Amino acid sequence: MLTTLAVENYRSLRDLVLPLSRLTLVTGANGSGKSSLYRALRLLADASRGGAFAGDEFGYALDFGLPVPAETAFGLDPEFKRECVWSGPVLRPARLLADRAGPVVRTREAGGSWSEDKHEIRLTDSMLSEFADPRRAPELLMVRERIRSWRFYDHFRTDAAAPARVPRIGTRTPVLGHEGGDLAAALQTIRESGDDEALRGAIEHAFPGSTLEIGDVEGRFALRFRQHGLLRPLDAAELSDGTLRYLLWVAALLTPRPPELLVLNEPETSLHPDLLPALAALIAKAAKTAQLIVVSHARPLIHELESVSAGLGIEATTLALEKEFGQTVLSGQGPLDRPSWHWPKR
Repeated sequence: MLTTLAVENYRSLRDLVLPLSRLTLVTGANGSGKSSLYRALRLLADASRGGAFAGDEFGYALDFGLPVPAETAFGLDPEFKRECVWSGPVLRPARLLADRAGPVVRTREAGGSWSEDKHEIRLTDSMLSEFADPRRAPELLMVRERIRSWRFYDHFRTDAAAPARVPRIGTRTPVLGHEGGDLAAALQTIRESGDDEALRGAIEHAFPGSTLEIGDVEGRFALRFRQHGLLRPLDAAELSDGTLRYLLWVAALLTPRPPELLVLNEPETSLHPDLLPALAALIAKAAKTAQLIVVSHARPLIHELESVSAGLGIEATTLALEKEFGQTVLSGQGPLDRPSWHWPKR
């Protein structure tokens, strides 16, 4: 589990060091920096901007900056200035396992000494992608695979032309796509390979008396939603935006293949307040098998998540962001409250 997230000099996140738990709830007013934090996480996952994380086993930091203008015409194309992988939650020179300064990468040998071989990579490439070798640098490989397993969901489309409203060829789908076009296949996969009881419970919790059907027409899966009181089921094209969005969250959160880290950005969008308790129950259930970061400005959802997680015995932390002289800070965090953190120098 990740225990610390640090971001420096990205938008309004000039110097932010956050503690993370099994379920981390990030809230704050509009413009407080929530979206910047979400984007920084995505950019960190893409290894394309400055940011870092640490857990009990490994930590990773990268420093991105602009090139020297006189040396290239691509003056706006960022370069890797420094990358480090270390053991344990805090960066210390003795715990460095792999270190990249400019184009040069060096790694530790089994005995703890630095390898005499120094390897050069391009300034626009990450050592995670270019130098993750199971024999020479197994720690880099482990960190890379961890980051690649992170999953992000942000504002599912529910308009009339949304991919989730159109039947598609059905294939086993343990992980819902980011655009949601494979919704019917993902729900059917949960039925056959996942927690069908939880799926039925999530539908009943939000829409009492309703049932979900997956139609198969010449290999194309189509969603049909039967609600109490209606004479016929509704297909995906007829569902309201809120109903369709809730079903998308059901498919995403009940995945049979949970990631190591799942990040949700404003999951309450387009949902009626009556659906928030059901959504909170889904998120808390997902936190049993994956670490979650939920970014939301909806206080009712935050309160529901705090209540449900406490009832399930899940460690939850609420982080309230605010602006202070144009800089995003964690509300109530003093200099001595920050997690221990040290940035690598260029």
